[in-house]
Amino acid sequence: MRKHISWRRHGARGRGDRGQTAIEYLGWIPILLLVALAAIQLGIAVYAVQQAGTAARAAARTESIDNGSGVQGGKAAMSDWLADGTDIEVDMAGEEVTATAHVDIPSLIPVFDFDRATRSATMPVTDR
Repeated sequence: MRKHISWRRHGARGRGDRGQTAIEYLGWIPILLLVALAAIQLGIAVYAVQQAGTAARAAARTESIDNGSGVQGGKAAMSDWLADGTDIEVDMAGEEVTATAHVDIPSLIPVFDFDRATRSATMPVTDR
């Protein structure tokens, strides 16, 4: 006669452990969300720095061609949602124009406060 060996239907774990893995994964969700928010915030900060450089170059170029319109030219070259919190300073020094753009870095989480992104650009003055 053959002996009948009984195997468990539900694997090595008993029925009481079925949802344990799902609950363990739920514990990782807050950590993954924080990592995702940090990555998005880093991207926003890098984009703000890039936009500050774009605004400074455009302001210096516009001011070197048309005296008095550098600030408007710098803000027009930026994304609209960053242009509102941007200050552009234009300085004429002899045959060169230097523009400096200060852009506010938006924060996803209101608890964090970032410094402003600052970039400068210098262009030669063209014949007017």
